[in-house]
Amino acid sequence: MKKIDTEIRHVTPPGANLFLELGFPPGEAKRLHAASRKQINDSRQLKQQLMEELSVWIAKHDLKQAEAAQILMVSRPRVSDVVNKKTAKFTIDTLVDMLSRAGRPVKLAVS
Repeated sequence: MKKIDTEIRHVTPPGANLFLELGFPPGEAKRLHAASRKQINDSRQLKQQLMEELSVWIAKHDLKQAEAAQILMVSRPRVSDVVNKKTAKFTIDTLVDMLSRAGRPVKLAVS
């Protein structure tokens, strides 16, 4: 049986420009890195806004997390993650679906 090579040869430090490490020219790497950081930040802000709407809905209806979980068709720990704004654990689509189940359909506005 052939052995699979799993040796780690290089680790990119946090915050480093991955594009530069992949061999892109410095100017292009800088542009790509800035664009990717902006996209990540924009997505995080949108998730935070959607999570805030869900948190307000839960509070407004005086729901316990278990009750909210049942309505939103998710587990209670998922509701806790929403309330605690753990954005990395959710996609935008999931949060939009949850808001829809709460009777708060999302409308998209581009500015």
